Amino acid sequence: MRLLLGAFGDPGHAFPMIALGRALRAAGHDVTLQTARQWEEVVRGEGLAFAPAPEYPVFPTREAPLKPYQAVLKATEETQPLVSECDPEIVVHDILTLAPALAAERAGVKVATLVPHVDPRTAPGAPPYSVGALPPRTALGRKLWGALRPATNRGLESGRAELNETRRRLGLPPREHLHTGLSRQLTMVASFPGLEYPRPAEPATEIIGPLIWEPPTEAVALPAGDGPLVLVAPSTAQDPGHELLRASIIGLGELDGIRVLATWNRRPLAEPIELPANVTLVEWISYAQTMSHCDVVINHGGHGTLARVLASGAVSVVVPAGGDQAENAARVTWAGAGVRVAPRLASPRAIRGATERALFEPSLRSTARQFEGWYTTHDAGARATELLEQLAAA
Repeated sequence: MRLLLGAFGDPGHAFPMIALGRALRAAGHDVTLQTARQWEEVVRGEGLAFAPAPEYPVFPTREAPLKPYQAVLKATEETQPLVSECDPEIVVHDILTLAPALAAERAGVKVATLVPHVDPRTAPGAPPYSVGALPPRTALGRKLWGALRPATNRGLESGRAELNETRRRLGLPPREHLHTGLSRQLTMVASFPGLEYPRPAEPATEIIGPLIWEPPTEAVALPAGDGPLVLVAPSTAQDPGHELLRASIIGLGELDGIRVLATWNRRPLAEPIELPANVTLVEWISYAQTMSHCDVVINHGGHGTLARVLASGAVSVVVPAGGDQAENAARVTWAGAGVRVAPRLASPRAIRGATERALFEPSLRSTARQFEGWYTTHDAGARATELLEQLAAA
C-alpha cells in the first residue's frame, strides 16, 4: 500500500504516528509522514518519507489572527498537493490533525484516524472526557452526570458547527455526529483496553494498544545498589518551574534503601537542587532502556509516558499538570495500577506517601504487571497494519 500519515508535532502525537509508520514500513508498505519539521531526521531514519506539515498557532494572536478552523481550511488547501503527489490508498490522521483527512476526503481517498490516548467518547451517565473524574458508582451519580451532559456537549456541538462550515467551504457535506474528527471508516485507539471506562461499542473503532516510540539516545547508568528504583519522569511540556522534580527529590531523599533516578529533561533548572545521597539527577533518560528496571515512576500523566510505565510493569505516581493528564491520572487510578496526587497537594510529604504506597501495596504492582503482560502479547503496530490492509481491500 501507499499511505500518507499526518500527525500533530507534539511528541505525544508525533511519536505514536512514527511507531505506526515504522510498523507499516516493516510490513513492506510505502509510507509518507507529514508532521513538524523538528522530527524530519528521525522520520527519515525510520525509512519513511517526510513532508513538513503546515504549522499555525493553535490560538489566534494579533500577528497570526487565524481561528482554529480557519487554520484547518488553510492547511487543507496546502496539503492537497501532497495527497495528489503521494496518491495514497489511505490517509491516516492524528486526532488533532484534520487537514490530511479533509484533503483525502476531497480526493476520494479512504481515511482512518489514530487516537494516541484513551478514547475521548464517553458513555451516557459518565463524566465528560478530560475533567479527570472517576465513573459514577451509583444510579444517582449517573443521573447527575447525565443531567450535565447537554451542557458539556455544547463545546462539541460548537466544534461540529465550525468544522461543518470548514467542510462546506471545501465542498464537503456536513457531518451529524458530535466527534466529527474521528473517522467512521476506521478509528484506532492507541491505548490499553484496561484504561477504557465501560461504554457501548463505537462504530468502526478498535483499541489496538499503545504505539510506543522514542528518539534514539544513549543509555544512562542506573544508580548502584539493589533497592527499589524510583524514576522521576516529569513532563517535557508542563511544570516549567520543576515543582514535581523538586518535591520528589526532597520527599524521597528521606527514604532509606530507595534508589532514585530523576531527569530535568533538558530544561535548565532556575535554581540548583541539593541532592540527597540516594538521588541521581541527569539531563535526559531513555525511557525504553530505563523503565523496565523501575518499580515506581513519578510522572505528570502524559499518555505516552503513562503507557510506557504500564508496558514496563511499573506503578505510576501521577501528579497531573495540564491537558489530558488529569483524565489519564483518573484512568490509571481507576484501573488500580497507580496513585494520583492532586497538584495542589503535591508536597514532598505527599509524594513520599504516595511512593511508599506504590512500592508496598501488592495489588498495585500486580495490576501493573497485568498491563505489562497484555502489552507483550499484543503488537499494536501489527494490528494497526492489519486493520489498514483490511480497509484498503474493502
